[in-house]
Amino acid sequence: MEKFVICGGKPLCGTVSASGAKNAALPILAASILADGIVTLYNIPRLSDVFSMCDILISLGCDLTFSDGEIITVNTKGLKNSEVSYQLAGRLRGSFLIMGPLLAKTGYVSISMPGGCPIGARPIDLHLKGLSALGAEIENRRGSVVAKAKKLSGAKIYLDFPSVGATENIMSAAALAEGTTVIENAAVEPEIVDLANFLCAMGAKISGAGTDTVKIEGVSALSPVQYSVISDRIEAGTYLVAAAATGGDVTVKNILPDYVKPLTAKMTEMGISVEIGEGSIRVNHRKPYHSVDVKTLPFPGFPTDMQAQMTTLLSLSEGIGIITETIFENRFMHASELARMGANIKVTGRSAVVEGKKALTGAKVKATDLRAGAALVIAGLAARGDTEISDIYHIDRGYMDMADKLRQLGAEIYREEEH
Repeated sequence: MEKFVICGGKPLCGTVSASGAKNAALPILAASILADGIVTLYNIPRLSDVFSMCDILISLGCDLTFSDGEIITVNTKGLKNSEVSYQLAGRLRGSFLIMGPLLAKTGYVSISMPGGCPIGARPIDLHLKGLSALGAEIENRRGSVVAKAKKLSGAKIYLDFPSVGATENIMSAAALAEGTTVIENAAVEPEIVDLANFLCAMGAKISGAGTDTVKIEGVSALSPVQYSVISDRIEAGTYLVAAAATGGDVTVKNILPDYVKPLTAKMTEMGISVEIGEGSIRVNHRKPYHSVDVKTLPFPGFPTDMQAQMTTLLSLSEGIGIITETIFENRFMHASELARMGANIKVTGRSAVVEGKKALTGAKVKATDLRAGAALVIAGLAARGDTEISDIYHIDRGYMDMADKLRQLGAEIYREEEH
């Protein structure tokens, strides 16, 4: 087990590039098994969650090759297994994204219930509802979901909630189904668009991705392709918030500004200087900045994956801000850890009242999940004194080379073995 040790109080300055998006890479890796042959993927971040998905593909019989940089080739010729074990599925929530592609490719899939961060219930009922509408027979066997279908047929599917994972699973499965599938109340996140673009590059016929109605015309086969994954809007947002929290001057490159607009609009409302460039965003601001209210919503609303980082920023703002979490019911676990550093946060149900302070103080804290860990890193960078963050394996799930990137911006942050 490793920990981060941070000597805080130093403004971050410089330029950093966002890596490939984990939340785009996982469904695209899963959907790569739909092709007949070798798929080459670029801009794939080296993250533990990505490696876990790769292990699942290898367990299914695929041959994977990791090249220099962030390049992975997936050879599907050896695909022979349709079962994902508890040991593999339990390592990440995204493991369930293999279900739709595997069902469409082989007609059968057995997968244990997925793992991931303990941030609240993330039911798979909409995934199953969609696959069932396509013609799958689904049952639960001792904690595993088993689905089979002699063939998948197009259907009209309405999602009760615009679930990103369900939209991705249904879209991938429908790409090889007979006939036309229409997903209504579909998720509109950028990662949905990226998956659709990847599938279309392989020969799928998909329209409407990025809107609430997605139409998929099934095809008989998909071809190998080379494809580059979009950059990570949450990683980019995290570094922008870190710049503001430390009173620094940071430019984040390799990012589509429109994808980060829900965050940058809120930062501008706080009085923080945000400069939008072509493929880059700069935050150059000295304190103070004032509090605002934040409500998480599906895209294009404020992302739940930036809620914890924003909590840290509000802890250093002037005034009182209220954060309302509408996506996950257990996503304020970072509040008690931030309180160890002097933050004044009161959590009631799905809302947190954050009273800003002039400064936080370094302390020993624990990352309880991926984004909570990022929030604590930001707090440690801004705090007076030293901060130790344990359980940083959570952070490694979603941030590639975080300590190295922050050191390039002038931070004093190091990985050490926990004793």
